[in-house]
Amino acid sequence: MTTSVFEVQRLTAALRRAAVRATLAPSVHNTQPWRFELRPNELRIVADSSRQLQVLDPTARQLIISCGCALFNARVAVAASGLEVEVSRRPEIARPEVLARIVGSEVRDGRVDPIAALDNFIELQHTNRRQFADDEVPSDVVALLEAAAEAEGAQLFVVRSEDDRLAVARLSQRADAIQNANPAYRAELRAWTTADPDRADGVPMTAVPHVNGGAQDEIPIRDFDTAGLGVLPVETRSSHKQCLLLLGTVSDDPNAWLRTGEALQRILLEVTRQGFTASPLTQVIEVATTRTQLRTELGLTMYPHILLRVGRAPSTPATHRRRLVDVLIEDSRPSD
Repeated sequence: MTTSVFEVQRLTAALRRAAVRATLAPSVHNTQPWRFELRPNELRIVADSSRQLQVLDPTARQLIISCGCALFNARVAVAASGLEVEVSRRPEIARPEVLARIVGSEVRDGRVDPIAALDNFIELQHTNRRQFADDEVPSDVVALLEAAAEAEGAQLFVVRSEDDRLAVARLSQRADAIQNANPAYRAELRAWTTADPDRADGVPMTAVPHVNGGAQDEIPIRDFDTAGLGVLPVETRSSHKQCLLLLGTVSDDPNAWLRTGEALQRILLEVTRQGFTASPLTQVIEVATTRTQLRTELGLTMYPHILLRVGRAPSTPATHRRRLVDVLIEDSRPSD
């Protein structure tokens, strides 16, 4: 069946829009470690190893999870354009940096992928490091988030018991102390924190709490305020009694990390749609010893990749994004 010029143009426009939406995904330290390759009939998501955090993320797990978040945004955008989404993950053996290939096609039987409804929330979803309100997250919302993780091939463990909550807090404090004692970690953190309003990447001071020892956190929020210029309120009170969710997978390899990113972004968009907010508390995962202890003490059969705190909080500023022209390569030739 011959594809008309109009159909090719429509598909290309939808894939270009998908690339734009992908750039709005969250990423570790807002490194935005991705590039996009666009052809008339496909969009590739490519890992940019030059943006890897060498100290925090030596295995590139968080880099790939970040790209998975971008992949999910692209899938949502294609679905919202009224097209059916086909994804090939890690499709090129010769180019392992190509993490996904996205193709759009006409929807069959008039069925629109339900993830299309999440497109309206992409711009509204921001990591929130403020103090959360005391009200609980309803059980039906938590169940919705569990289903979202499962739909993306991941698992969501709800930290419910007091013993589990205290273990998460204790191990998070230990991991935070281990990281902060490492000068190389602190230097890397400084490199990716910025007070420059024109910088297009990194974590801006407007999105982090001021740090003066008054946070009163039981589960530490990462101290991005390396220069004492944090704009958000000091007191954050990150508590072991809040809604805590561990996202993981049954395996621990690049394929699982990519799926984790897709599940994470689906969860974050669902959180936003339900009127809540979230922040990652990943230090306990990043330190190998505390990650192993976390699996043992909580009796996890999965490998944890992300710890999320979910609740209600005042809005927080969006972080900047690089221009599309800096991350997108376009080729007018159709792929084979």
